[in-house]
Amino acid sequence: MMIHSETIFSMTQANQNFSQVARTVDRTGKAVIFKNNKPKYVVLDAESNAFLLNLTDDEKIDIAAQQILARFLPAFKELAK
Repeated sequence: MMIHSETIFSMTQANQNFSQVARTVDRTGKAVIFKNNKPKYVVLDAESNAFLLNLTDDEKIDIAAQQILARFLPAFKELAK
């Protein structure tokens, strides 16, 4: 995911002025909230990303499993030895 600088907010900024985060999401479709200088949360426009809300539980599990496998594939390969 490409993160543009105008869509980045610190956790403090988001807590103190969430309306600014919401306006950014209205304008760009997303905002990224950083915690400890790392991206932690993504705020999305639910109307523009309705497909996320319509997923079944099994589809959500499949997506999570794919992400976990991609992230930890070297560890899984080492454990399989």
